[in-house]
Amino acid sequence: MRLIYWSVIAMLLPLPALAQERVDLELVLAVDASASVSADEYQLQMQGIANAFRDPEVLKAIDSGPLKKIAVQLVIWAEAGEPKRSSDWYAVGSAADGDRFARSIESIGRQLIGGTGIGDGILYAIDQIMTNRFEGTRRAVDVSGDGRESISDLIHLFVGIARQKAAEFDVTVNGLAILNNDSTLDTYYRQEVATGPGNFVMSINTYDDYANAIKKKLVREIGAPSLARND
Repeated sequence: MRLIYWSVIAMLLPLPALAQERVDLELVLAVDASASVSADEYQLQMQGIANAFRDPEVLKAIDSGPLKKIAVQLVIWAEAGEPKRSSDWYAVGSAADGDRFARSIESIGRQLIGGTGIGDGILYAIDQIMTNRFEGTRRAVDVSGDGRESISDLIHLFVGIARQKAAEFDVTVNGLAILNNDSTLDTYYRQEVATGPGNFVMSINTYDDYANAIKKKLVREIGAPSLARND
């Protein structure tokens, strides 16, 4: 029943909001907060993202675009069908902007838990992109997590709906697979999650590697699509 419900929701995603500000990229960072993620692992994700938006390499990638500005939002997802947590949208075009977004990330506590609803998280992220106040030359969802969709036999259908909607709205979905619980999760992300022009998947062995990986991933996502390649 949950799948049927969210399938209907997926078909009713809203039309784009009236854009007010042009940017090079609209980016949602969709972070796993399901039961497989410990409190320490969750904090490593949050601090890693915050540090990245203060990093000179990420800021240089932002400055390299024609408009020298991106729009970014954090979305925290877990059990499919459960409410998501998210930050506001931030326009980032300077070190001060990056620090402002970083401080918002550091202030978001953990509340979500339960199963791994990747497809649901992507659908929510697409909705956030299509209803914000920005108009991006590119649109992307950056999914990071340590598990597979947990809706049992309906995995392919559920995540497939999200990928279909990403294609319809011209949203690229990239992945950061954390292999601490599943050594082949990166293969699953490539086959079932990532989609769209220039999509790519990176992988790390543990959450201790997250900060360095998310910085590299952001540089590639924000920079030219031709930089994308699977690792």
